[in-house]
Amino acid sequence: MDSALRETLKEAIRTIPDYPKPGIMFRDITTLLGNARAFRRAVDELVYPYAGGKADKVAGIEARGFILGGAIAHQLSAGFVPIRKKGKLPHDTVRIAYSLEYGLDEMEMHRDAIVPGEKVILVDDLIATGGTAEGAAKLLMQMGADIVAACFIIDLPDLGGRKKLEALGVTVRTLVEFEGD
Repeated sequence: MDSALRETLKEAIRTIPDYPKPGIMFRDITTLLGNARAFRRAVDELVYPYAGGKADKVAGIEARGFILGGAIAHQLSAGFVPIRKKGKLPHDTVRIAYSLEYGLDEMEMHRDAIVPGEKVILVDDLIATGGTAEGAAKLLMQMGADIVAACFIIDLPDLGGRKKLEALGVTVRTLVEFEGD
């Protein structure tokens, strides 16, 4: 990706200081989503390495991963799988507990959403500490998915999330980095 596109995407992302708590610089992609050109370019950039049938499904992590994942699945002519917080899906589910900054949470997906061996791209807006993405990747692996890649618009490299996914053998693709967050 060229530096001009990287800069365009960074400029489309709003930074909100001290949210949700003091000292946090929240990277808000809703401004990127509202900018038709930036949104399209971000989706195109996330899609292009996987065009041509390299993915059967796209799994999006609640909630921004649904927006990006749906657009990516559409572009790839792939199915979409929602990965949600516990208790939000109406059918038979599989669940995994994962670590958050201050405790544990659980996420789940429908038991029949993935057929073992299917090629899956995992999508969310941002990779920070990696707890949620690592949990989602482990859930997909537990179901027999072949994870092609995990894709994010934003990487906060100082928080180490990318390394957690790479330690699982998952290729990570990001578009922009914000250091020190």
